[in-house]
Amino acid sequence: MKTRIAINKIHFPVTTLGFGRRIGVWTQGCSIRCPGCINRDTWHNDGSYYIDIASLCHAITQWLQQSDGVTISGGEPFDQPAALHELLKQLRARSDGDILVYSGYTHRKLLAEFQDIISSIDVLITEPFDANAPQTLNLRGSDNQRVFLLTELARRRYSPDLDRQPWPNERRMDVAIEGDAVFLAGIPSAGMTKRLREELAGRGFDCKTSEQKTIVRA
Repeated sequence: MKTRIAINKIHFPVTTLGFGRRIGVWTQGCSIRCPGCINRDTWHNDGSYYIDIASLCHAITQWLQQSDGVTISGGEPFDQPAALHELLKQLRARSDGDILVYSGYTHRKLLAEFQDIISSIDVLITEPFDANAPQTLNLRGSDNQRVFLLTELARRRYSPDLDRQPWPNERRMDVAIEGDAVFLAGIPSAGMTKRLREELAGRGFDCKTSEQKTIVRA
């Protein structure tokens, strides 16, 4: 029986969520739903987002040799533990890059319940997003979040810059256009998306944000 996973989107290249040029995979469905989350379109799962993992891996094969790794976010990837585990195994078989996974669950919970999955991850970022916490640390949406470098590859790539504090002044976002929709990949500074909507509106664009996507039209 084929293993299926609920996916919001995939994109390459992503340069703001890990080392180098990466494949970004956003899962669909989140039971945590942190206040202030910018990915609210990934929260719900009505059953229409599923794809066979084999088909997903086939879709990203063209990028694997060009990429430095894969970043899996959401949504909440660990809400689909069996599918996540299978996806990680398939990625391991196809790529030598590092695998970085974001989760809103605590490190303690993940260690207690998903040690077999964690063993296939290079970089694990845990804890729920806290909109009231400072937002200064590399790779983290809020400074309460924790980064675990689980392999030698991860420590070699990420240790030098892990606690560097270039933000908020140097926070960057990848911009992707799909038809009439625009989405941003990365970790915005506080108020960035609000300022973007205001700037676009001031330039005569019709910009609206829903739980589905941000649409910008001339």
